[in-house]
Amino acid sequence: MDRKIEKRRVYDPYFLLLPSLVFILVFLAYPLCRVVYLSFQNYNPSKPYYNGFAGLENFKKLFTSAKFFQTLSISGKWVVSEVFLQLLFGMGIALALNCNFRGRGMIRTITFIPWALSGVLTSVLWSLIYNENMGVLNDLMMKMHIIDNPVAWLGKGSLVFGSVIIAELWRGIPFFAITMLAAMQSIGNDLYEAAEIDGCGRIKKFFFITLPLLTEQIILTTLLRAVWEFNSVDLIYCLTGGGPAGKTTTLSMYIAEQAIRTSNYGYGSAISVVSFLILTLFALGYLKITKFLEGNQ
Repeated sequence: MDRKIEKRRVYDPYFLLLPSLVFILVFLAYPLCRVVYLSFQNYNPSKPYYNGFAGLENFKKLFTSAKFFQTLSISGKWVVSEVFLQLLFGMGIALALNCNFRGRGMIRTITFIPWALSGVLTSVLWSLIYNENMGVLNDLMMKMHIIDNPVAWLGKGSLVFGSVIIAELWRGIPFFAITMLAAMQSIGNDLYEAAEIDGCGRIKKFFFITLPLLTEQIILTTLLRAVWEFNSVDLIYCLTGGGPAGKTTTLSMYIAEQAIRTSNYGYGSAISVVSFLILTLFALGYLKITKFLEGNQ
């Protein structure tokens, strides 16, 4: 009996992990291996006579393509702008919501609403706001005499990137606000009381108590959000479709364009592999740098 109990103690954890392991293998490992395999193939269902092993041709084509480096540059600007601004505004909102005032619970709920909406619904909302002929933004700015004529916010090359950035900010800020607020509420009041006794004001308390204790949360949330924004397709696709003239075509949009629109799955898979490697190197480098900076504090 004792042996059976001992065996169960040894093997039970593996049986409990088995469903998760199967799920990971089916929905993560297999698709990843399939994409790597296709990246070395000429695979286009609409042109089966060209299908076959391509070796490194897809990667050669990729690294000699001006479009690839253009979309990679746009993705870089997109990720840096979004993550920095979302963190900045999210932190400010979290600090405000961490104060005691009437109706705080209701305002917290309202703050979370944009994050709860789907990307497609958000894009529909902002496309109506930016609409050149009947958009709310043009109407308000014309009534305030800021502009004389309607502006094509999503049609002008000089305005479209900033317009899409603002739309994504509206959706992404609540994520940082809620996560930062949750982390702030775990900080004990005794630290702030001791700082007040020592004569510290709000600014000093933020930089010497709040910010250092939020470091781990900031590292995790910015890393997660950077990966999400790098892979983001829904809002940009629905608002601009990557236009005008490729001004909002990110690397993820380029993958969708090659693999889905043109059915060039071999080349699209090669871009996906490179994108995966970029994100992996970024995550490892980011964690190393932040760990090094934490060690020097």
